[in-house]
Amino acid sequence: MSRFERMRGRLRRAYESGRESVRSRREELDAAPEGVRVASPVSPGPVASPSAMVVGAEPPAAMHNSTVSRDDTEVPHALRIAAAWCWRLIVIGIVTWALLKIIGTISIVIIPLTVALLLSALLAPAVGWLLRARFPRSLATGVVLVGGLAAVIGTLTLVVNEFIQGVPELSEKSSQGVRQIQDWLKTGPLHLSDSQLDRYIDEAQSWINGNTERFTSGALSTAATLAEVLTGTVLVLFATFFFLRDGNNIWRFLVRLLPVAARWKVDDAGRASWATLGAYVRATVLVAFIDAVGIGIFLVVFDIPFAFPLAALVFLGAFIPIVGAFLSGVVAVLVALVDSGPVTALIILGVVIGVQQVEGHVLQPLIMGRAVAIHPLAVIIGIAAGVVLAGIAGALVAVPLIAVLNTAVRRLAARTVPDTPPDAVVVASQAP
Repeated sequence: MSRFERMRGRLRRAYESGRESVRSRREELDAAPEGVRVASPVSPGPVASPSAMVVGAEPPAAMHNSTVSRDDTEVPHALRIAAAWCWRLIVIGIVTWALLKIIGTISIVIIPLTVALLLSALLAPAVGWLLRARFPRSLATGVVLVGGLAAVIGTLTLVVNEFIQGVPELSEKSSQGVRQIQDWLKTGPLHLSDSQLDRYIDEAQSWINGNTERFTSGALSTAATLAEVLTGTVLVLFATFFFLRDGNNIWRFLVRLLPVAARWKVDDAGRASWATLGAYVRATVLVAFIDAVGIGIFLVVFDIPFAFPLAALVFLGAFIPIVGAFLSGVVAVLVALVDSGPVTALIILGVVIGVQQVEGHVLQPLIMGRAVAIHPLAVIIGIAAGVVLAGIAGALVAVPLIAVLNTAVRRLAARTVPDTPPDAVVVASQAP
């Protein structure tokens, strides 16, 4: 037999041996029970490190369920958990930042729609009353909207007229108050001389002259701001009308965009959030009215000028919880100080503080109830964040937004399943 034939025989035997081993391995896998893993005789196990071969050395660490490679076992489990939390929080922060940028870009649309939702929650009961009186839906919505708009315009007209009539008298008394302050600076504990007062006044005038360009640029931008306000007002009116008239259809459309499995929970959370928003807005209006009446009565008793405009300012300021009514009350204290002196101003300050205490300890818990109960710290943080993000409009919508989110998250996290199907959704604004 030649050397070539011997080599060919060896290759053939090696091929048949490998084929036989593959066939036997396949038979073992077919015969093994389902779910049982048969170790491969070909793949060698992990090679032990030299330290593990030493007598008395610790064996290699077993892989944890949360690891994907043996290298991860060298990292402590607590550190892996912290890293997982960190990158997830980073992703959430990036998404939140992107959403805030988008909202800031289209704030001219977002803010009017939010105000329209608040007005819809406030006016919804009136629409319901007219619907129960057999009014057509469009007519009922139009009557309520026009009536509310007329009430607002009438109130603003009274405030502006009274303010215009009282400005000359208040200006004269303000000048007297400034002269009294100058006399106090001279004869009081500071003992300022005329030259020092003149120097301070000259510095104030120089500062005003140096910032004239800034003031002028702000005045020039007033036209654009006025256009935005008018556009937002028109959008608020249209959105409020359609929210009141077609709120049921709009909500059904939004719910049907979701997966079927999520519709029931979202429907329940949405209806509960709408009820919370309505309760919050109506309770806030009632509390604001009580604050305005309480402070306004004392302003009239002490014959403080601009009693009605100051009461209206307190009413509007009360829509910003905790701080709004107090700040507007401070304006009333300053007017009383200029008009009637420090004694009357201190009395008005005591009235403002007393009304705030009654609001915080009696009216808010009694009228708001547990449905919209929010911790004061959450209110303060929400107002501060709203002011930073969107100014006065952000402060107005911050607290109702927190109340709505609180209710929605609680309902979504609840394990109970609502009995009402999504297609039978009835928005509170349309409920008879």
